[in-house]
Amino acid sequence: MRHHQYNPDFNFIKEPGEFNKYTDREFLQYCLGAILYTPGTKNIKSAIINNKFPGLTTMVLDFEDGIEGKDLSKAEENVIELLTFVSKKIDSRELSHNKLPLFLIRPRNLKQFKKFTKQLNKNHIKILTGFELPKFNSNNGNQYLEHLKKLNNEFDEILYSLPVLEDEKVAYKENRSDELMNIKKIISSYDELILDMGIGGTDFSSLFNLRRNIDNTIYDLMNVKDCLTDIMNYFNRKDKNYIFSGPVWEYFDNDNEVNYTKLKEKDFPDILFRKETFINKAIDGLLREILLDKANGFIGKGIIHPSQIKYVNAMQAVPKEKYEDALQILDTSDGVIKSKNENKMNEINPHRSWAKKIKYRAKAYGVIKDNNDYVKLFAHI
Repeated sequence: MRHHQYNPDFNFIKEPGEFNKYTDREFLQYCLGAILYTPGTKNIKSAIINNKFPGLTTMVLDFEDGIEGKDLSKAEENVIELLTFVSKKIDSRELSHNKLPLFLIRPRNLKQFKKFTKQLNKNHIKILTGFELPKFNSNNGNQYLEHLKKLNNEFDEILYSLPVLEDEKVAYKENRSDELMNIKKIISSYDELILDMGIGGTDFSSLFNLRRNIDNTIYDLMNVKDCLTDIMNYFNRKDKNYIFSGPVWEYFDNDNEVNYTKLKEKDFPDILFRKETFINKAIDGLLREILLDKANGFIGKGIIHPSQIKYVNAMQAVPKEKYEDALQILDTSDGVIKSKNENKMNEINPHRSWAKKIKYRAKAYGVIKDNNDYVKLFAHI
């Protein structure tokens, strides 16, 4: 599997790399990209076997917010049927692991997680990359991860976790510092099982009686931004860095009728921050928030519609100038050096951790010429 299969003819300066669930974790954690949530009740067998969404690399089969409680049994049966179906297609060589998205399951809660995993067998485990753990906190975190560790030992396989921070214990200021410290202590004991982490922007918004509208980003909601700031302060540090996906963008627009040729005449990305129309309100809002996600250290993003895949993944590609800066920093032992473009000073020690992330992102999503290539990549022009 590799990113940007929706635009296979794009001319990269450096091609994106291949990956699957067995890829080394240090690289794989950068590869999730656009994480598509789909209800556990939805029949997606045909979409998978026919490669309906060629850019899809990560899919969450949702037992939590994506379905009603009364449909939980139906959802569990449907997901087991899907995993069995895909496993058989791999055995018959109609599918290969390298053509599969990274499948993740989002349990409803800890109790349902333990109950559901009793239905899994060795063939199912080979299809699964892991579990997204909702409402992860200091009360349930150890139990979630200890059970996951037990599954890994039982099946002699690798199953990762994606803890999601999204409940009131993190949201409310009087609890937050202690809670984040306790969560960090928990996950540090299970580092090898942590692939990625998430932030529930919608859940945090709800706790403060807020919802961002289509013209805002999550960073415009002050209480939610405050949560994000503290979370990244605790977990996105030079000495110990956990990869976080950006919060889910709630708005979508079927872009089949977009005239992308007109985008060549527009000033990207400056026009987005002037809030002039670039594509349409839903896509413009998504792109604007992705730019702010990247500026704040997030990699990839949760999405709710397949049309969003190409925008999220295209925007993770690395412009040539940034890539050259990163390589220069990583290849220099100390001090300060003028950049190859002779437009900035690269400080070796302060920028080394940034450069390492850029190098991994380039390996996962490829290197492009400049900002205009973002548009060419997602618009296929």
